[in-house]
Amino acid sequence: MESRVKVLGHPAHQVFVPIPIGLLVGSVGMDVWGWTSDDPSWTVAAHRMMGIGVLAGLTAAPFGSIDWLSLPANTRAKRVGAVHGTSALTALALFAGSWWLRRNEPEDPPLAARLLSLAGLAVLSLTTWFGGELVARLGVGVSDRAHLNAPNSLRDDGVVSLTKPEAVSV
Repeated sequence: MESRVKVLGHPAHQVFVPIPIGLLVGSVGMDVWGWTSDDPSWTVAAHRMMGIGVLAGLTAAPFGSIDWLSLPANTRAKRVGAVHGTSALTALALFAGSWWLRRNEPEDPPLAARLLSLAGLAVLSLTTWFGGELVARLGVGVSDRAHLNAPNSLRDDGVVSLTKPEAVSV
């Protein structure tokens, strides 16, 4: 099933999701580093990355919702997509809660904030697995014309596009 919203010929949701994933996973790494090194600059950076990651995740979510709404009812893809979307929103809520608890003292976050971000990481891991299942196993977001010698994706294919570049051959 082809994505309904594209950026330069690629599914918008798949284009945007690496940004929040990288920021949120990176924030946990920085948090752990700050906790073990006693250097508060790392936990301050983790706080900032978390906030930006949550906003980026909320930016990616509508594109996934549009694709999910177009999936046929009573399919495995619809069920997996529902779990994927619900777990993604849960992960964002956990990270948002962690960010909120840190807002007054990002250099010395409370234990609850750290635990929320670790829980967020666990749920985010589940979310990304379900996202991979949707794309790699169920073909959601994959072009109906995909094959080993398909032309590049920078062409008008009748799908809503955020940009309409001239066709480019590679």
